Amino acid sequence: MSASGGTKAIVAALAANLAIAVAKFVAFLFSGSSSMLAESVHSLADSGNQGLLLVGGKKAKREATPQHPFGYGRERYIYAFLVSIVLFSVGGMFAIYEGYEKIKHPHEIEAWYWPVGVLVFAIIAETFSFRTAIKESNAVRGKLTWTQFVRRAKAPELPVVLLEDLGALVGLILALVGVSLALVTGNGVWDGIGTLCIGVLLILIAIVLAAETKSLLLGEAAGTEDIEKIQAATVDGETVTRIIHMRTLHLGPEELLVAAKIAVERHETADEVAQAINAAEDRIRAAVPIARVIYLEPDIYNEAEVTPGTDPAKPSPGGSGH
Repeated sequence: MSASGGTKAIVAALAANLAIAVAKFVAFLFSGSSSMLAESVHSLADSGNQGLLLVGGKKAKREATPQHPFGYGRERYIYAFLVSIVLFSVGGMFAIYEGYEKIKHPHEIEAWYWPVGVLVFAIIAETFSFRTAIKESNAVRGKLTWTQFVRRAKAPELPVVLLEDLGALVGLILALVGVSLALVTGNGVWDGIGTLCIGVLLILIAIVLAAETKSLLLGEAAGTEDIEKIQAATVDGETVTRIIHMRTLHLGPEELLVAAKIAVERHETADEVAQAINAAEDRIRAAVPIARVIYLEPDIYNEAEVTPGTDPAKPSPGGSGH
């Protein structure tokens, strides 16, 4: 996995969640707090999720085969999608069930210092993990807002870890509020309400993750900046005079397919066109290194057959535009 895959952030989150999961479960055993049980399952699910991301990154490195000629880059998308399913089912649904049971059958929290102490420790540990994820994301998100980064990132690991850590921090605060209210009022229903809120939060985050990774699985085009670089690199103004239309597709976070119909002069020989295509491919790879698979088809541009005002880099209404 490349640096942009956020391996450091994943490992930091995995270490924090494993330690927190053990601490929360111990606190549940001593206190009987349903919020602590829901949070321990949440941290355990998060640990499994980080494991899935690491497995996906490793599997994505496999070499292409005749059966999978474009490689296995999308393994990272598949495992990120599995994370959203685990977060929804194991984390969210369990918390909602546990919260409902606690509201229906409330009981006082015993040994209050266990859940409170563990929650404070967990907030500190999760803050460290979240800080690492933010630092790793800042190195690659550029001028994008956080919402734009989550929606546009082609590498799924950092957005997943960011949302998980954010959800974990908010969930811990909800758990602390629920436990505190249960202790102050002597009514265990508050503990159940806190657990229920944690479940709803996890399900909402899981839905966001599922929507974003689904888009990546379906296949997304290159970002606007990369498309502009590819367009500029393709046309040399001599042999390649313009792009008639172009398509891009992410085969994986760091592997881009580029397919374009390019305009060449009528008088060019086959040898000259072949050399021009090879040169254009070299320029594209220099401008956008992740453009690994490039298919350029030469054609003769006929302006009369192109709808006036049509961007030559976009598909013409009637087909190829030649």
